[in-house]
Amino acid sequence: MVARDGGAAICARVESPKRCGESGWIHKLGGEAHRDLPAVRRVEICAKPEPTRDFAALAAEYRSAVNPFDLIRLAAALGVSRDPLGRLGIGWDGTAWTFPMRDAEGTIVGIRRRFPDGRKLSLTGGREGVFVPAKAAVDAAIVGQRCPTLLIAEGPTDCAALVTLGFPAIGRPSCTGGVAIVRELARGRDAVIVADADPPGQRGAMTLARLLALVCPTVRVFAPPAGIKDARAWLCAGATAADVQSVIDQSEPIKLGIETRAAGC
Repeated sequence: MVARDGGAAICARVESPKRCGESGWIHKLGGEAHRDLPAVRRVEICAKPEPTRDFAALAAEYRSAVNPFDLIRLAAALGVSRDPLGRLGIGWDGTAWTFPMRDAEGTIVGIRRRFPDGRKLSLTGGREGVFVPAKAAVDAAIVGQRCPTLLIAEGPTDCAALVTLGFPAIGRPSCTGGVAIVRELARGRDAVIVADADPPGQRGAMTLARLLALVCPTVRVFAPPAGIKDARAWLCAGATAADVQSVIDQSEPIKLGIETRAAGC
C-alpha cells in the first residue's frame, strides 16, 4: 500500500520501527513527497466499517469476464489446476486477475488484483479478508460446522496449490494479515499453517499459530523443503499430496507457552 502523495508505504513483509496493525510496517519514502508521518492514534471501533463498494457484485462481474482459454493458460503458468482458481472465484477486470476476499461470515469484503507481471494490489474501498475456495469442505468452515484439518497458506495462488493437491485450504492476505478471520474459520478444527520459507513468512506463521492454539485442538506449522519458497513452488517442484501429508504428520503441534518450532521453521 502506497500513500497517494507517494510519501509513505506499508509493507507486510519488510519490517520497520513503526507497525500499522495487521497491514504491516510503515516505511517513509524519499523524494519531494517525503515527510514525517503523524503518530498512530488508537480508535475504539464499535462495529466493522462497511465496504464502500459492492464487492460481491464486482466479483460476479469479473468472474463473468473470464476467458476460459486465458484461465487455462494462467493455471499452467502458475502450476496449479484450473478448478481451484475457479473455486476461489477468480475473475478478470480487463487489466488484472481478481480474487475476492471474504470475512469470517463468507461475505465478500474486498478484491485482490494480480497483474500479468505478478504485481498484487487491492481495490480501494474494501477491507482485508481471506481467500476461501467454494465447495463443501471449506464452505462448512464458514458456517461453523466441523470439518477435516484446515491448511492455511499465504495468498490465493498458494491456497490454490494446496487445493490442487486435495487439501481443504484457505489463503491469508499476507504473512501478517487476516488473523481474526482465520481464527474464526479455524475455530474447533485442527489447523496446519504452511509458511513461506522466508523469515517474515515464518515469523507471521508462528504468531498466528500461537493465537490459533487458543481455539484449535492442534496447530502445526511447517515450511516447504530447503530451497523452495512457498506452497505453489513446492507443487511446481513435484510435491504430491503424500509429500505434504508426510511433513504434516512429522510436525509437532504448537504448545502454548513453549517456543516450539515445527519442521522447517
